Amino acid sequence: MTFHKNSLQYLKDLKANNNRDWFATTKPHFLTAQNNAKEMYASIREDLEKHDEIDHFKLYRIYRDVRFSKDKTPYQPHFAGAFSRLGTHLRGGYYLRIRPGESFLAGGFWAPEKDDLYRIRKEFEIDDSEIRAILSDARFVKYFGGKLEPIELKTAPRGFDKQHKAIDLIRKKGFVAVRNFTDDQVLAPNFLQEIDVSFKALRPFFDLMSDILTTDLNGESIL
Repeated sequence: MTFHKNSLQYLKDLKANNNRDWFATTKPHFLTAQNNAKEMYASIREDLEKHDEIDHFKLYRIYRDVRFSKDKTPYQPHFAGAFSRLGTHLRGGYYLRIRPGESFLAGGFWAPEKDDLYRIRKEFEIDDSEIRAILSDARFVKYFGGKLEPIELKTAPRGFDKQHKAIDLIRKKGFVAVRNFTDDQVLAPNFLQEIDVSFKALRPFFDLMSDILTTDLNGESIL
């Protein structure tokens, strides 16, 4: 299963002709590309379910909500989908976007709710050794550069010491690992394998965060 060159070209053409008339005229080409994307995401889910428990998958709509945006182009020139893990004991989610020149996969915690964010920050304040070991692991470094994306405050959150040795983690508002892909990589025969090994590399991160978010600061289960 591969993402077809014609599907990627359609997305390039859509970006250059992002209007309703062009989209209506080329609707059959869109449906062909969309079906290709659906088949690809189905294959990714099959691979994921060999080593993780997946609750559901969401393929995002190509139609943009332009009501509150300065950008009034009506369509997303990409395909994007997210996989949620099963149950309250398995935290984290997988994401993949295919967009010419801007494709990437990601995994983690985009916008944790207030209580979860506080719990994570307190864990890192008490002990950041486990998360540091995960971020410095060879596989995590290979696929994600050994870092989490810098969605962060400019200073320490209220109640935390701005001089704390883990302040780089405590300041974060989300905890997301990202791997970018070139167009050539997206079209390569081993693209799905690269996605799967990348998602596998996230598991130690997910396991730690799941443990944090399902226990209190004494390590007692809250489920």
